[in-house]
Amino acid sequence: MAYWLFKSEPETWSWDDQVKKGKRGQEWDGVRNYTARNNMRAMKKGDQGFFYHSGGERQIVGIVEVVKEAHPDSTDDTGKFDCVDIAAVKPLATPVTLADVKADKALAEMALVKLSRLSVQPVTESEWKRVRKMGGV
Repeated sequence: MAYWLFKSEPETWSWDDQVKKGKRGQEWDGVRNYTARNNMRAMKKGDQGFFYHSGGERQIVGIVEVVKEAHPDSTDDTGKFDCVDIAAVKPLATPVTLADVKADKALAEMALVKLSRLSVQPVTESEWKRVRKMGGV
């Protein structure tokens, strides 16, 4: 299993919106970055990820699961971009802020710190375990 982080501005698509989609999930559409697209192409059904509120909140708020592997993004007329479908698994008991991540030396190499603008990014197993612990999961 691989681990990921999905960023969204809560005004556009929030954790609550994701939860409302239930087990069927929602297409993670609208991503127009080739690295993020390639990350989604590498995902397998059952992979898990963190759901991150960007913008003013800047915090990891929940855990999601890939429920459908990469397929053409329905919002892309060019045919160049793919997406996956993700479903909410559970919220973090305590959201983990970007400041929390940056303050933890064990997370200094995390893509969230190093590649802050990338909207879909990989998470290592050790980072996954550390952030889950920080979030009370």
